[in-house]
Amino acid sequence: MLRVVSGVSLHAERGQVTALLGANGAGKTTTIECAQGLQTRSGGSISLLGQDPGRAGAELRSRVGVMLQDGGLPPSARPIPLLRHIAGMYARPRSVDELVDRLGIDSFARTTVRRLSGGQKQRLALAAALIGNPEVLFLDEPSAGLDPQSRQLVFELIAELRDAGMGIILTTHLMDDAQRLADYVYIIDAGRNVAEGTVAQLLQREPAVESGEHIRTLLFEADARLNLSGVLPETITVSETRAGSYVATGPLTPHDLAALASWWAAHGVMPTSLNLAARSLEDVFLDVSGKEIR
Repeated sequence: MLRVVSGVSLHAERGQVTALLGANGAGKTTTIECAQGLQTRSGGSISLLGQDPGRAGAELRSRVGVMLQDGGLPPSARPIPLLRHIAGMYARPRSVDELVDRLGIDSFARTTVRRLSGGQKQRLALAAALIGNPEVLFLDEPSAGLDPQSRQLVFELIAELRDAGMGIILTTHLMDDAQRLADYVYIIDAGRNVAEGTVAQLLQREPAVESGEHIRTLLFEADARLNLSGVLPETITVSETRAGSYVATGPLTPHDLAALASWWAAHGVMPTSLNLAARSLEDVFLDVSGKEIR
């Protein structure tokens, strides 16, 4: 028997966004589907709102909202009648009109599900997950396919639901989303926990150099094909990612920044943009899970 998940231990709180991160095949989808009661597990224990989701009935399911990545929506249905149909299955549903207005569903209300864009399907799937007024919400890749305006709208709604006391568990491949949304993060690899903590705790994890200094990344835009060899120490990697876009990564110090600025001044270079950042959640994820393609 193939063990897909073995050694995963997760705990999600009310009023908190808990993110589950992992490469393809790490076991995060299997874990989350077992927690939702959509897959039958062969071992271990799961408690969702005090009940085993694998054995629970309609009472528990009415308290849980699930947004699947593929939507799971009937292709011939139209959005608003579909939401009203789903609302009729719950004792105390949220207002359909409120969700339609908040998620901009009225702009594509006459279109069948099969003809919706990816982002429109995501907004409809989120509304369907919320219509039952759940206490716990599972979101699988909630921002996939969303345009920037819709992404901001969904992020604001997730933050409001968290602040209102809802427990939210999400999976995503977008580290920026996890870093922005999550209160607590679990990283799993090969079916087991390999790291966990708040975003701040994970960003402070394992300094990349023996001196204890933290990795920082400097991004700047300037003239193309600058020869920056010898300007910064060998511990700092400098590359031109595309014409005129440069990335310097390593234990950057104020002395290094001064040296770079002096080189710019000596060669008449004035960057058009400049950004200095500490390690990102993506850096931590790659450190923990490796950089090999799965």
